[in-house]
Formats: sequence, structure tokens, C-alpha cells
Amino acid sequence: MKVVFRRTGLAACLAALPAAAFAADTEPEHELREMVVKGNAPVAAAVSSTVESVTAQQIKENINAVTSGHVIKYQPSLQLRERYIGDRNASIGSRMSNVNSSAHSMVYSDGILLSNYVGNSLLYSPRWGMVAPEEIERVDFIYGPFSALYPGNSMGVTANFTTRMPEKFEAHGAIQYFQEEVRSEYRTNKSFPSYNANVSLGNRAGDWSFWVGYNRLDSDTAPSMYGTATPKPGPGGVEVSGAMTDRDALNNPRVITSSVSAERTIQDQGKLKLAYDFSPNWQAAYTLGLWQNSGESSSESYLRNAAGQTIYNTTPSGPYQYVRINGQRYTVSGITPRSSDDFHWMQALSLKSKRKENWDAELNFSVYRYAKDESRNASNTGLDSGQNGGRGTLTDRSGTGWENLDLRGEWRPDGAKGAHKLHFGYHFDRYTFKSDTGNVDDWRSGGIRELTAASRGKTNTHALYLQDTWRFAPAWSLTLGGRWERWQAYDGSNANRASTPSQVSYSDRKKSAFSPKLSLGFQAAPDWHLRASLGKATRFPTVTELFQAITTGPNRLENDPNLQPERVHSGELAIEKSLDNGQARLSLFQEYRYDALISQTDTTVTPNITSIQNVDKVRSRGVELSWGLNDVGIHGLDLNGSVTYAQSIIRENHRNPDTVGNWIVRIPRWRATLVSTYRVNDKLSLSLSARYSGRQYNRMDNLDVNPDTYGGASRYLIADAKLVYRFHPQLRFSLGVNNLNDEKAYIGHPYPRRMYFAGLAFDY
Repeated sequence: MKVVFRRTGLAACLAALPAAAFAADTEPEHELREMVVKGNAPVAAAVSSTVESVTAQQIKENINAVTSGHVIKYQPSLQLRERYIGDRNASIGSRMSNVNSSAHSMVYSDGILLSNYVGNSLLYSPRWGMVAPEEIERVDFIYGPFSALYPGNSMGVTANFTTRMPEKFEAHGAIQYFQEEVRSEYRTNKSFPSYNANVSLGNRAGDWSFWVGYNRLDSDTAPSMYGTATPKPGPGGVEVSGAMTDRDALNNPRVITSSVSAERTIQDQGKLKLAYDFSPNWQAAYTLGLWQNSGESSSESYLRNAAGQTIYNTTPSGPYQYVRINGQRYTVSGITPRSSDDFHWMQALSLKSKRKENWDAELNFSVYRYAKDESRNASNTGLDSGQNGGRGTLTDRSGTGWENLDLRGEWRPDGAKGAHKLHFGYHFDRYTFKSDTGNVDDWRSGGIRELTAASRGKTNTHALYLQDTWRFAPAWSLTLGGRWERWQAYDGSNANRASTPSQVSYSDRKKSAFSPKLSLGFQAAPDWHLRASLGKATRFPTVTELFQAITTGPNRLENDPNLQPERVHSGELAIEKSLDNGQARLSLFQEYRYDALISQTDTTVTPNITSIQNVDKVRSRGVELSWGLNDVGIHGLDLNGSVTYAQSIIRENHRNPDTVGNWIVRIPRWRATLVSTYRVNDKLSLSLSARYSGRQYNRMDNLDVNPDTYGGASRYLIADAKLVYRFHPQLRFSLGVNNLNDEKAYIGHPYPRRMYFAGLAFDY
């Protein structure tokens, strides 16, 4: 069976969007050829915007996939921010949302939400560990908030993972070795070897079927941060050598003192799926996911005193209050070892009908818990490396988690081929945040001796939606829908006992919102399809945006319990052309975001306050071209790619007026992907791919004029390659390289350098 990309173009509106914007969804497998995929079932959800897809075969042939997040890599306008393989903070960037905005995207697996809406930052990325690449059947990416079935978090992209359930006995096993080569990254010149292994099996016996799998990742990673010295003019300080100098993103001179956060992480993932067919029309399924992470983070100090001893952090007291580097006095911090110890679990229950005539129904309920989530830091100074224990800090987020419930229905009054398809449903979610930070006598194993900060809070949302897709003429389709949501924040509190003791409990809050959707599709000719869509969406603040204040070294991020929800008015106009050997799509898109939730500094108050704030108005617009071509020039050669231009500009910002007219951070002006796959024969396939990201900024003031340095936001062009050879239909071998050209790039942190892969997989 040959599987190829088939692009789905859809809806959009580009001009100025009125305050009451609309958008909608249709069912691509039945309506106006909105998704055409050879050899695989189309997406199950009703949509009315652009859909892109990747299948299991494409993952095997094109992607050096170790985690499920890697399937995003070559999708149009999408970006996975990943410092290293196994990164817990691997978030998604999309057309008009940056990788810092984790709550602007949605990730589902078989209808179960994997996105983490406890927060909206790199720390709250999707729970990729709950899906292994080997169990993926396909992934469908839905662009924009144009379906009433999804909340405002869909303003960026919605990724729907479909995993496999067996029809007969099957067993799978794979082992993958990979190694990153880092050269000339300050003083880092080293190889970092890692491996990933997995085994799974499943079967069907009568009305029962099951799938069970285990995955282990042992990852040794390059440093993801580099320490810098802070100037403190004045006399005194211990003379040290070994520091390096360069220029920061503002093009100012900078002193580099250390490499920080070289991770050794071991992750274990277990998955059990059980399904029971009550009848030919009804199936119930239960999923249990277990994920544990054990990580050690090391730091290497470059600093040496006159006796050749290694110097770590300065301290307000003792002989190492300051250090002198090239005659100047500095303080040094952050050269500390760290560790993490986590155990998370997820349970999910679903009930789905399979009538496919007049109506269908679906129930999905899931619970996700941080059973254990501990991060520990040493408080070492002077000559103490911290490796042997000693005092430190512990942050414990155990007890954090969420519950989600979705009841969905579809009614087709005139059958599957009728003029109307009516979607309706109810949604409920609850998010609970609990975080304690305190001092410990032994940072490696001790419990909190003195609590310095504690944050608590909860949010919940009730939602109802209704949406109708109406084929009112042979070539025309109209979708109208709306989503009503009732949001509540409660039980919020924040305590800080590190300097001036304080404790505050916040008042409960409630908000309601209605988000209308509209979409109009036109089949202009058998090979031309046009769609215009409008959508309003509301994204409510997360529990940590409201209630958690964060202190990192000398920096403190204040919380604001009175944040307003951010609202977007989005549109897309898409034209899709079917070709003899593929498909092409052109999309124009635009979004106005009001009260955008962004971390910034309020310059209108003294002293200035840095916090998550409501930025009055952001306008984003752009154009995206996507194509998928088969047998290009020669049989077996497929080319898939995309080019995107986007601009995202601050139009109003009363709390920091100087930023008006500036670009939103980490949204590149230009992005492009190209994937070439050549199937030489039934046994051998070769793939060469490339990803390009253009100019972007890492600061709200857009003053980072030196982007290609640590702390900046680089342009980059990264090439990847993969070879797959099938010794036997059940045994395949793969070789791969990521960052073949060894591009040196940064998005704040350094991106991974050249990495080699070798894998062996068995399927029975």
C-alpha cells in the first residue's frame, strides 16, 4: 500500500475581521474533498480549516522519531521547540503563536486530551510521553479556531493522534541508538550517546482487544544553557581565569563562565489499552498511561583561581563574594547541579458508536496526575561543586493534574449523504495546581525544612456547542456553529516567605464567552476547491498565569489573579488544486488577538513589574503555500513541502507603549519545509528533508540585533536524512542524521547539533 501526503486546504478570511467573527467545520471524508488520503481513513473530527496529515509509513520513512512530538517536524508553519531528545519542555509553535504559548495548541490521542493547560509556557508542554511513535497510525493537524468542537486553545493548531488497535495477534520491538556531536560550543567539544528501546504486543479475541507497550529512553544531552557573569563595579574580588567572552543578543560584551544543564535523563513509559465491542455499533475502551522521569543535570565551571581550583558561585558572605575577570568585578550564579524525579499517570475511558447512518455518539473522560514531581537544586558556592550533597532547594508539584470530559454527538437527519450534519456536545474540565518550594538540608534527598513559597489554585470550564454543516447546493457547503463556555477560577493563593513574608488568598472569579463560527465552501470545478472561514475564540487564563509567582535567581515573575481572557478573531481563505500526481494549497490567514496574554514588563509603574499581562491588541497575517507530489520525474520519488510568510505585530499596548509596532517574539517571518522520499524498491527507501526558519525576535522590545548567539533567536536551515532497509517484511534497519549540515542555531537555548541515528525494528 502506498501512502502519500494529500494536503487539505480550507477556509479563511483575510481582510479586517469584525468583532463578531465566525468559523465552522465540515467532515472532510464526505464533504467537498477536504481531505484526500490514499490508503488510510480520513480524520474523524468535523473540521472547516486547513488539515495536514502524516501517516505511520511516512514517520518510518522520513522522520528520525524518538518521541511522538517529532511527527510535527515537517508540517507547514509548525515548529517543535526541543532542546534535546526527551525534553519535558518541548512545545509547539504555529502560524501565529510562538513556542512560548503552549496553551495556543491542542494535542489529542484517540480523543483524549494530552495538552497541559495548567500553564501557558514552555514548562507546560503536551504530554508526549503518553504516546509512543510505534503505536501511531496517523496524525491530523487542524489549523485555526474554526470548529465549535474545540475551545479557544485551538487558535494555533490541533493535533489529533490516532493510534492502532490490533485485529489479530501482533508483536513489535525496536532499539534505536543516537549520538549528538557538539563541537566549538564555548568549551563544549564532546559526543553525547543515547538510546531508546521499546516493545509492544496486542491481540483481538472475540469482542475484546488489547495493546500493551513499554518504552525506555536513556538520553545523555549537551548543555542547554551557559552561565554569564553579572558586572558589579567596585574593588575586591578573587582573581580567576578561564572565562570566555563574546557578545549577547543585544550585541553587548558578555562574559561566559560555565556550561549549565547538561542532562542525563532516563524515562520509562508504559501503556495499556483495552477495548470491548458491546455490539457491532458500540465500543468501550480503557487506557492507562504511566510515565516516569529520572534526571540529573550537571554544570561545568570554566573559572579557576590562582591555585588552579574550580570556582563555582559567588556568595554574599565568605571569601568568594565577588570574582575578578580581566580586572573587572563580577558575581556568578547558576553553576549548580540539579535533579528531577517524576512519576505521572493517566487514565481514560471512552465509549463510541459506529453506526455511520443517522447518528453517532462519543464519550471521553480522562484524568491526569502528577503523582510525584520534584525538582531539586544545589546551593553550592565558592569551591563547592555541590556534587556531594549539601544545602539546596526543592520544588514539589505533586498533586497537580486535571480532568477532562467530552460528550459528543452527530445527527444526520437524512442519512450520511443528506444535506445536513448536526454536531453538538458538552465539555467539562478542571485543572488543579499545587506547588511548594523550600530549603532542604540535603538537596539530593532531603525534605523541605523551610517553606519559602507555595502556590495553589484551580480552574474549571463548562462548555456547550452546536454546529450544522449544510450542503445547500451541489457545489456549495455552509457551516454555522457556536460554542458557549462558562469558566471559573477559585481556591487561589500565593505565599512567599523568602524575603518579606506574605500570604494572600484570591477571590473566586467567573467569566462566560460565546464563540461563533462560520465557513463557506465552494467546489468551483472537479479539481478546484475554495473555502472561506471566520472564527471567534476565547482562551481563558490558566491556573498558573493567575496564581503562581516565579522567582528565578534575581528575577521574579509576578502573578495577576485579575487577568482577562484573550480573544481572537481569525480568518482564512484557502484555495486547493488537485493535480495529476498530487495536490497544492494556498492559504491566506489573519488574526486579531485582543487582551493577548504575554509575559512583559509594565513600564508605566515604578518600580517596573514583569508579569503575564494583557496586551491590548496584536495583529497577525500571512500566506502559506503547501504541496504534495508523487512520482516526480521518476517512479517512487515524492516531494512534499511548504513555504510560509507571517507577520505578527503589536498594535496596542498601554502597559508598555514603546512596543507598539514591534514583532511578537519567536514568530519567524519566513518558514519553509521540503521532504523528498525516494523508494528505490520494496526494500530500500531514502529521504532527505530540510527545515528553514527566518528572522525572528526573542525580546518584546525587538532590540536583539545579534540573533545568532546564545540567548538570541537565529535564522536556520537544517537538513535531515534517513535510510530504511527492509531485510524482511518483518525486519527493518534504519540510519539517519539530524542537522546534517551541523547548523549552529539558537532559540534562546541552543538547538541540537548534528545527531546520528541507527535503529533496528521487528514487526510480527
